[in-house]
Amino acid sequence: MALFILRRLGAAVIVLFLGSVLVFLGVRALPGDPARVLAGQEASPEAIAAIRHDYGLDRPLPVQYAQWAGKALTGDFGRSTQDRLPVAHILTQRLPVTIELSVLAMIVAIGIGVTAGVVAATRRGRFADHVATGFGLVGLSVPHFWLGMLGILLFSVRLHWLPASGYVPFTGDPGGNLERMLLPALVLGTGFAAVLMRQTRSAMLESLSADYVRTARAKGLPERSVVGVHALRNSLTTVVTVLGLQLGALISGAVVTEQIFVIPGFGKLTVDAVVTRNYPVIQAVVLVTVAGYIAVNLLVDLAYGVLNPRVRLTGVADG
Repeated sequence: MALFILRRLGAAVIVLFLGSVLVFLGVRALPGDPARVLAGQEASPEAIAAIRHDYGLDRPLPVQYAQWAGKALTGDFGRSTQDRLPVAHILTQRLPVTIELSVLAMIVAIGIGVTAGVVAATRRGRFADHVATGFGLVGLSVPHFWLGMLGILLFSVRLHWLPASGYVPFTGDPGGNLERMLLPALVLGTGFAAVLMRQTRSAMLESLSADYVRTARAKGLPERSVVGVHALRNSLTTVVTVLGLQLGALISGAVVTEQIFVIPGFGKLTVDAVVTRNYPVIQAVVLVTVAGYIAVNLLVDLAYGVLNPRVRLTGVADG
């Protein structure tokens, strides 16, 4: 198990390094000159050159990357080119908002998706199976932005049940925070729930037809025990893997959802930074997102090894 963990950690470090290089080069490939944006259209060439020198934009790319990566390892992402605030300070304000939205959306997705997948598998070919399959198809087909506007129209404009937009910190007003985050979480979690439902249904159908399930039924175990303990537990490896793989889709969906509901999270920060050519913020946001994605997938690999001992045994044997 120790070698299995070390191999996954080594792979995560390599992926993080390659991701940081792609982030650095990708930001530099954006059209427009950030120095000219900062100086203004009427600025003299001397002023633009001075700004480019102050931000290190006149140095060779390898030197720029080495300096940026070295500071990033210590948590120093520089200062925003818009308001001169430390980027790390901006991230500490925006990151908890997106984490809260993602966690709530994941709770919604797991609650709806896994439950619907189990019901569809245990009632294969019946009305409940057709309803769950139809829900999955609709959830995969409907874009987040359209579902968000539809939710605002229905629950905010027509029914007046939930606020249409805005954000309140949880520490200041827990009730108001959850009231404003419920609708965005439902919008973001619906598409994710559809993916989980389809994968859970498929994994459950495979488990329910396995020999160990037939043996459990032959022993006279209650159907609830057969489904919940034997079939579902062995299907969780697939569900956990899908959770990790779909994190990228969850983050990208958060960008759209935060824009629709005016939530001051990572998504809105990214859009604003791209529009203003705010290099330090763009680099920090994307790098933190990449690191988070790698960390979650690392946890998924470890959880997969715990749930399926054959995986970690194979990992040790291959080493």
